[in-house]
Amino acid sequence: MNDRPLLKCMRVEHHPRHVHVGFTRPHRVLSSAVLNAGLIMADRIINLKVPPHNPADPIPTAPEKTIAGYCSAAGWRGTVVGMMTAASMDSVRVAVQRTQTFQLAVIVSAGLSNARRAGDAADPPSLPSPPVGTINTIVLTNRCLTDAAMVEAVVIATEAKAAALQDLNIFSPLSHQTATGTGTDAIAVASGIGSDPLPYAGKHTLFGERLARAVIEALTASLTRQGPCLSEI
Repeated sequence: MNDRPLLKCMRVEHHPRHVHVGFTRPHRVLSSAVLNAGLIMADRIINLKVPPHNPADPIPTAPEKTIAGYCSAAGWRGTVVGMMTAASMDSVRVAVQRTQTFQLAVIVSAGLSNARRAGDAADPPSLPSPPVGTINTIVLTNRCLTDAAMVEAVVIATEAKAAALQDLNIFSPLSHQTATGTGTDAIAVASGIGSDPLPYAGKHTLFGERLARAVIEALTASLTRQGPCLSEI
């Protein structure tokens, strides 16, 4: 287990069951997480490892209740943005970018048993749940972002994820075309705190450039099991 500061005001713990990002004061987080999704003030972010669902098992506990219960047992208080994955926590990789005006870190866990291409046919309700292989992405920065810049950061990170999968020749088993993600991906972007927010985070900005590079680096390392782990940053 590793517990270390990654950016100022943000402490990251890598455990066989989870990645936990704790803030020393609440931060704005925009996410598609299972627990407390949307744009909220959060005290922490967690990416929780859970066993793959067995269709023969009884009806499972609702995901948000599973995460909330885990956090309660760990003694983590406050508002939690919670993701979950069946991917191994051994897949967790991090990429860090530093400039004179900002720092950012991208933490990724990844599995591909549920690879899909955007536009693939939706799963019919009558079919069993697909095997869970999820790409979960956590973006952390010390630079304050406007709401619009946080949305733009989600777009850039998503495009970078698709680019990494294209570079690795990952294909959808449905369309047999290049995958752009999995069917259960989640992302969280945590803004820094400050009085001079960054208004844009797109491809024409240095922030967008470095964010895309970090996502590609972290996801590629996660899927190939290469590159630095959290303990090595």
